[in-house]
Amino acid sequence: MTTTSEKHILLVEDDDDIADLLELHLTDDGYSVDVVDDGDEGLEKALGCSYDLIILDIMLPGTDGFDICRRLRQEQCHAPILMVTAKTEEVDKVLGLELGADDYITKPFSIREVMARVKAMFRRVEVDQEAQSPSEDDAPIQHDGLRIEPAKRKVLADGDTVDLTSKEYDLLLLFARNPGRAYSRQELLDEVWGYQYEGYSHTVNTHINRLRNKIEPDPSSPRYVKTVWGVGYRFAEREELEASDA
Repeated sequence: MTTTSEKHILLVEDDDDIADLLELHLTDDGYSVDVVDDGDEGLEKALGCSYDLIILDIMLPGTDGFDICRRLRQEQCHAPILMVTAKTEEVDKVLGLELGADDYITKPFSIREVMARVKAMFRRVEVDQEAQSPSEDDAPIQHDGLRIEPAKRKVLADGDTVDLTSKEYDLLLLFARNPGRAYSRQELLDEVWGYQYEGYSHTVNTHINRLRNKIEPDPSSPRYVKTVWGVGYRFAEREELEASDA
């Protein structure tokens, strides 16, 4: 497991005072920190995928934080992203989460809160890594033409590899391990995102739609991920899949 002193953080922030303050406290806590004040340079560095955490301001010269986040997830860079914004509109927070950010914090903030968020994100990564250690849960999961290989975090649909984001994969694995169980949107937020994001059900809906577009033979008539009206979503039970094949 990576120790605090080995953790490498990329800080993309164009406000010199904030950048200096964050760098000072992060370094004091034992982290290695690279500071960049431009979105284009930040994206270039981040694409190297050599960081354990990226702290990313939204409003930047050059490429903005939203586009950086979108590009990183498209390029399968799964480093945790903490987005920082001076805006308070809910749409900014929701958009950041939908693009693949793991958490956000709004200016003005206390440095103590930022440090707590950073530590919480690293703890979650460690828990996820432990959960991915070899165990009986690594056995492949087969549901009709859909195959999930947890040990490799690999998904195949009718034999073809499916390219999923981290959150899309986590959603699918949760569903596939619990066929028939209905999850509310808030339960999915709690289980997959790991934070109490009340009121962000749209984030779940967006990820479900993207997941369906990647794994369903006909996304307009889902075979695997079913909508439970008034509740949320569930994964089809084996009997349903067998009946639809008959």
